[in-house]
Amino acid sequence: GPSAAAQGEGGKKRRRRKRRKKGRGEAPKGPGMAAARPPRDPQEFSSNWKALQEQLKQKAKSSNESLSTCQTDTKKKQPVKAAKSPEVPAINGNGNVGKAKTMNKMDNGSPKDSPPLAKTKPKGVAANKNLNATKSSGNVCKEKKKNSHVVKESNDIKHKKRKAEEHVEQQPKEADIWFDDVDPKDIEAAIGPEAAKIARRNLGLETGQSKESVEQVLVKENAFDGLTRAVAMDCEMVGVGPKGEDSIVARVSIVNQFGKCIYDKYVKPTEKVTDYRTAVSGIRPQNVKKGEDFKTVQKEVADILKGRILVGHALQNDLKVLFLDHPRKMMRDTQRYKPFKERVKSSKPSLKLLCETLLNVKVQTSEHCSIQDAQAAMRLYTLEKKKWEAAVKNKANNK
Repeated sequence: GPSAAAQGEGGKKRRRRKRRKKGRGEAPKGPGMAAARPPRDPQEFSSNWKALQEQLKQKAKSSNESLSTCQTDTKKKQPVKAAKSPEVPAINGNGNVGKAKTMNKMDNGSPKDSPPLAKTKPKGVAANKNLNATKSSGNVCKEKKKNSHVVKESNDIKHKKRKAEEHVEQQPKEADIWFDDVDPKDIEAAIGPEAAKIARRNLGLETGQSKESVEQVLVKENAFDGLTRAVAMDCEMVGVGPKGEDSIVARVSIVNQFGKCIYDKYVKPTEKVTDYRTAVSGIRPQNVKKGEDFKTVQKEVADILKGRILVGHALQNDLKVLFLDHPRKMMRDTQRYKPFKERVKSSKPSLKLLCETLLNVKVQTSEHCSIQDAQAAMRLYTLEKKKWEAAVKNKANNK
């Protein structure tokens, strides 16, 4: 019947399917059957299967060989000092990462079994090369910078030497500073400190002088010791009266233009001395006892001063105790000279201050000496002699 025919056709279809599967080499699958496995006998291998196995074996060998060659290349190219550097990781045949222990050992087989392959340079080596290159180039740059710095330093040294040579060449000599009657400060402002040093040395105005050097500053050696057109005078006084407030002359000293002493005499007191003022005047009783009469000293001093320029400090006091007068246009008082006042910034500068500021000499440090005070006043005058005399002449012409 129709059902039997249908079953016959279904059985035919099943049998055809089984044949096809057998031809493909697949086992029939069913709910109660195991999964199909590859054939074990050599006869069951197909040509495609054999080719696939050969390709897999060649790939595995080539990968192992390339890894071993990379390891040997990296170890050959690294320097001797790189032994302490971390080891390059190597990939085993199983795909695990390991450490390359030796240079000559291979993981799987020797390179003789497999065909020679092109050596591939690992990235690590290239990176090391680049790093070395950058380091070396950096060192070169540093060396260049250092060399340039050295060159600059040598150039600076040469420039300093050249400047020092020019400075030495430009320094004035003692023969160049021949002019006198000029303040060393003006010389320093116009020419320089070296010229001022020479001028002070010529004038004896050096720092830290003793008494002998002070005399060398104030007195010109090997100079004329007679009367000159300008003379400087100073008097020492003692106190008379109930409290010793009034003053009388006790010593008179006169020096010429070069600081040479031309007159020095003690004067007998005309009144009873109540205060010798020894700490300032340096006068003692035995000095005035052996002194000259006042009238004689007065006449001798008047004869010396007649027709000459009188130099001194606070001259009105000296002339007052001598009861003498002198033409105003012939007087050169260092206390009243305006340029001196401006320099020391004082309306009535002391002789000590003027000498320290302008002559760089210390006077009147203990007991006063009339000879030294007259020499100091004359030295101040000779510093400004040309300007001072020009100012007096202009004033007279204007009048």
